[in-house]
Amino acid sequence: MLAYMNAESFAETLATGRAVYFSRSKNRLWRKGEESGHVQHVRAIYVDCDADTILLKVDQQGAACHEGYRSCFFRELTPDGPRVTQPRLVDPSDVYDR
Repeated sequence: MLAYMNAESFAETLATGRAVYFSRSKNRLWRKGEESGHVQHVRAIYVDCDADTILLKVDQQGAACHEGYRSCFFRELTPDGPRVTQPRLVDPSDVYDR
């Protein structure tokens, strides 16, 4: 998945070992799994050569994607159109209160 962090979410991630992001749509911290229970335990944190991108290696519990897939990158684009490459782990309506 791809998500945003600000200084506060990064500091909490470092302190707790659980992935915390910044939700731009809700304008608040988003603690991965706070609603779904599908948390990310951080194994390692990497920074790119420009020091402007962070890569978290995580142990994912449950689905990472809000559509119920292990990864948000479950669609492969092919000449024939998009193709789903992963099984859906959970029905989103069973996990999220929308």
